[in-house]
Amino acid sequence: MTNDITKRAATSGLTRRGAITATAATLAAAKAALPSGAFAAGAGPEVSKAKLGFIALTDASPLIIAKERGLFAKHGMPDVEVLKQASWAATRDNLVLGSGGGGIDGAHILSPMPYLLTAGTISGGKPVPMNILARLNLNGQAISVGNDLKAVKVGLNSAGAKAKFAQLKAAGNTAKVAMTFRGGTHDLWIRYWLAAGGINPETDVSTIVIPPPQMVANMKAGTQDAFCVGEPWNGQLVNQKVGYTACLTSEIWMNHPEKALGMRADWVAKYPRAAEAITAAVMEAQMWCDKPANKQAMCSIVSGRQYINVPIGDILPRLQGTVDYGDGRALKGSGHVMKFWADNASFPWKSHDLWFLTEDVRWGVLPASTNKMGLVNKVNRSDIWRAAAKSLGVAAPAGDNRGPEKFFDGKVFDPANPAAYLASQPIKKLV
Repeated sequence: MTNDITKRAATSGLTRRGAITATAATLAAAKAALPSGAFAAGAGPEVSKAKLGFIALTDASPLIIAKERGLFAKHGMPDVEVLKQASWAATRDNLVLGSGGGGIDGAHILSPMPYLLTAGTISGGKPVPMNILARLNLNGQAISVGNDLKAVKVGLNSAGAKAKFAQLKAAGNTAKVAMTFRGGTHDLWIRYWLAAGGINPETDVSTIVIPPPQMVANMKAGTQDAFCVGEPWNGQLVNQKVGYTACLTSEIWMNHPEKALGMRADWVAKYPRAAEAITAAVMEAQMWCDKPANKQAMCSIVSGRQYINVPIGDILPRLQGTVDYGDGRALKGSGHVMKFWADNASFPWKSHDLWFLTEDVRWGVLPASTNKMGLVNKVNRSDIWRAAAKSLGVAAPAGDNRGPEKFFDGKVFDPANPAAYLASQPIKKLV
């Protein structure tokens, strides 16, 4: 598959080298046209530099493309650095440090993490106030399992694994289910999936943390039975025939929120125009990434060694709605695709952040007494997104609430009554 895709890229002039050369030309043209960036005519960003972290995942593409295509420079921020992080724990640690302490100012980040940092939950009890400036994507994650679970037909319904996991536990070999960070999106997706099938993630399995790029290697080594992670790692697992995709997270909740553009709140407060400029650059990148005609060029860039470092064939098909589950199921032209801009993918809906906090309360990551809406209003800066949208001449949603959200098992989350949603979940761990 990789060879076929490389040939197609070469035929259309979109080899990785060609994409990088084209990007350099775009950047040079932007600098020539806008010597001081897009803000040259008015009050520009207070600084030209920021350090932004990312993890090797397809949904980091907006940050990578904003850098590679000169969009940060266009918006007056030519010295923005986009820096690879080894894990979400490393992202957390570097955000705690801040760039002044040798760390980073912001990041491509799991949407709940800015809240857990602000609350001090994951930073040793010391609050590190954060802001969410944009959502980076909808969808584009999956739950993958070992080939041995094909026999019990584990798919969107996890119930088939219940007996097998019980047998493993009885034999003293409790099933290991991996996610990427406690209280993060992947932790919440796999817990929801397990619990919906009657499997208690607190007692029936052992949940472990594995960095995204290490998921496939760990499955190959037999150290885990299932995992939840973003692409391209689920696609790579299937391509290497190590396991199969049980379900896409968009099958659990269609058009669900995923990563965010998070920044330290002190940085945003000190450099508000720079924060808006970074947001605008990322939004422009999201628009570019979402155009079907740009998918192959995007993959040529983000698959590079300094970024995701995988064959293009591990990324491109699922971005185009072609999904080989690895167990005989397949989709083509599917609506289950990662979205960067369509369907208001970039807008940081406060109602979505409220769901994340409600689920973190459900699983004991946050105390039941958490003032969830107070925390959302402190962290979520949809006002900055709206200001950036105005500068770009694009429309913004009228409000901050997307309304009730329906899940595959029939559960409904109404942002007006999160307590009712929590009460409707039979399996939980409140503290």
